[in-house]
Amino acid sequence: MKVSNQLRNFSNAYDVLERTFNNTYNGIAIVNLDGNWLKVNQSVCDIFGYTRWELFNMDINNIIYAEDLGVHEDKFEKLLDGTIDKYRVKQRYFHKDGTIIWVQISVSLVYFKAGRPHMIWQFNDISKRQKNQDKLKLMLNVAREQNERLTSFANIVTHNLRSHSSNLALLTEFLEEDSSSLNTNENFQLLKSAIANLQETVDHLTEVAKIREIEDSEMEVLNLYDFAEKATYNIIALAQNTEAIIYNEIDEDICIKGKAAYLDSIILNFLTNAIKYRAENRKPIIALSSFEEGEFVVLKIKDNGLGIDLEKFGTNIFQMYKTFHKNDDAIGIGLFITKNHIESLGGKVEVHSQVGVGTEFTVFLKKAS
Repeated sequence: MKVSNQLRNFSNAYDVLERTFNNTYNGIAIVNLDGNWLKVNQSVCDIFGYTRWELFNMDINNIIYAEDLGVHEDKFEKLLDGTIDKYRVKQRYFHKDGTIIWVQISVSLVYFKAGRPHMIWQFNDISKRQKNQDKLKLMLNVAREQNERLTSFANIVTHNLRSHSSNLALLTEFLEEDSSSLNTNENFQLLKSAIANLQETVDHLTEVAKIREIEDSEMEVLNLYDFAEKATYNIIALAQNTEAIIYNEIDEDICIKGKAAYLDSIILNFLTNAIKYRAENRKPIIALSSFEEGEFVVLKIKDNGLGIDLEKFGTNIFQMYKTFHKNDDAIGIGLFITKNHIESLGGKVEVHSQVGVGTEFTVFLKKAS
């Protein structure tokens, strides 16, 4: 009676395994070490377009894309000698209808009888995923090429504009030397002012043209606290003249991945802006702090200045030549360049502000591993 129950339980378990094998969505095959199909489920037939009978009577290598014939070789050897217990590869096959399909295959060993291992192959058709990846890769390559062309174009244009504007400025100097009466000529003074504005615009364009995405291999490990201290020291005269108080509460040991010139520019611009757009009825207070969040170091720069009306200017705050206060020296280039520097380092920036209360910039920078 006991043996009968054990046989019945075994039979039930076998039925469950058989149903699981035949009805699972992914393709499953039992393959011997010579690569011959021993058992396949219907999903394998659906993936390749062949019947079980056709699969059993064909050499699997005949439908593998020629360039992918050896993708199993190294991992298969490691599987046999026990270095690994499973592996996964991507391989192209010819479907019965002649189309090429991408299949992800997971391989592991199973021992049905002592000393006679077989392989369990699990198939997953990833043709659509691979097609999308290839399309994305192509688009990225096109975008990269277009970006390189635009960068070259920008460099040429800014170089030529700089040459022409410098020549114009030099000509006006020669004219002034030859004719002192031009100093009182209103039109000539307007011309000089226009040339000066042109040179300033070219300087901005030149700076923007230099901005590019920095590869990880080009980045350095930079101590954020040290760079904040350096930036604070560089504006000490400006801070003293305006009685500004700067608190550097950044963790002294925290480091980021970046470029020194970019990080200098980022911190310096936020500090000078905080002082430039201070409230007249209170001393400027600027606080820098930091914390880690996932793969980022988060730098916060908080001030008690004029604040920005984000409902009115929120979409333009980081745009070129956009200003939000009536300062005579505001030209709307600093935040544009700063945002681009941050993004070139693989980071991002957010802003929270309230008019009459102050502004807080939150900068996400890549954490040094």
